[in-house]
Amino acid sequence: MSKVLIVEDEPKLAGLVADYLKAASFEAHCIGNGLDAVPWVKANQPDLIILDLMLPGRDGLEICKEVRSFSDLPIIMVTARVEEVDRLIGLETGADDYMCKPFSVRELVARVKALLRRPRVAAVPAGLEIDEGKHQAVLDGKALDLTPVEFRLLAALAAAPGRVFPRDRLLEKLYADHRVVTDRTVDAHVKNLRRKIEEIRPGADLVRSIYGVGYKLEL
Repeated sequence: MSKVLIVEDEPKLAGLVADYLKAASFEAHCIGNGLDAVPWVKANQPDLIILDLMLPGRDGLEICKEVRSFSDLPIIMVTARVEEVDRLIGLETGADDYMCKPFSVRELVARVKALLRRPRVAAVPAGLEIDEGKHQAVLDGKALDLTPVEFRLLAALAAAPGRVFPRDRLLEKLYADHRVVTDRTVDAHVKNLRRKIEEIRPGADLVRSIYGVGYKLEL
């Protein structure tokens, strides 16, 4: 189930959007203060953000720019002023889409679905490329022979290079059917992933373990 963060200081609107998203089989979480947005994103790794421009504490432009410094997750920017759209685009904030209030919540949900279906190609440090559309990973110009679970593991880590992912968060990414497995399952997949990486680049330590926490993709 894809996780959507709604950063909106109008409680009724945020609740309405959340209800529509849940009805469309998304997991939705609402935040009303801009200061809380980035810490929540770092801790919970949502799949998409619906981000209001005008927020208490910190505005949407600053939030968008900081999120873009560590993640390429889709962002839909929302503004109450039509004239702001040109300025947003001109500033190249990194948002993937824009909507003006008042908007159709059904259309917003449709845009969320479209963005999450869009193939994303992520180029990460150290010669590694992840093409989620083709379900392919390439290291130093050579294709990695990964199982579907190993590919999802690598793609999850590559979504935010250098950021530590707890084992339980990685488990959510690995198994779409939410089967019951232990944290050690992640360790086994990491071991296999490391072995396949070393077959192409001997001695490489791209997937680092952080004792007592989880794993990260080394920058």
